[in-house]
Amino acid sequence: MRLIDVIGPVMIGPSSSHTAGAARLGGLARRIWGKPVSRVAIFLRGSFAATYKGHGTDLALVGGLAGMLPDDPRIRDSFREAKDAGICWEMKSETVDGAHPNSVRFLFSDDSGEEMEIIGSSIGGGAVVLTGIDGFSLKLSGELAAIVTFHRDEPGVVAAVGGALSKAGRNIASLNLHRQGRGGNAAMVIELDDRDIDGLEPLIKATHPAITRVLAIPGGGEN
Repeated sequence: MRLIDVIGPVMIGPSSSHTAGAARLGGLARRIWGKPVSRVAIFLRGSFAATYKGHGTDLALVGGLAGMLPDDPRIRDSFREAKDAGICWEMKSETVDGAHPNSVRFLFSDDSGEEMEIIGSSIGGGAVVLTGIDGFSLKLSGELAAIVTFHRDEPGVVAAVGGALSKAGRNIASLNLHRQGRGGNAAMVIELDDRDIDGLEPLIKATHPAITRVLAIPGGGEN
């Protein structure tokens, strides 16, 4: 058992799941969006929706979106900090059958017309898991740097990506495949030991013609 499992994470309270986890979810969503946040709709689910004001979940989510870590004292004043940074947000609630009780859906947009939907959950002790990107179900903790590929389910994709990472001197910590059906759309989540992700997105995109999209995501602690 780790020490953090006993005493909990270093954080701005009051709750590890509703506050620290919420800040991590906001930060992870921000890293996946991959550029400055300008507009985002935040849809709270379950107990997040029921108790967010008392636990400061709204402050923590916005703080994470503004780049604050769970122990950042500015979380208490995150609304002002986010407004000063040019972030526009709206907080809503929604009911989704089977959703994790501490879950949230982010819908990002910008002036170029680009949008991205990200869904994640706070699973206790400040830990989080991302469960969806743009309608595709997957799992990502955000603790390590990661590469996410979206591709057609064809032979050779895993070998091509693994070979490219090996030639680039990157070590794979974990690899998980998710597909919507044989021969259909698929996603691959690769966590890396190396925190440096510079140049990996175009490198991986060029490895196989079945790959349609690549996300290179910094690891935790880099909100």
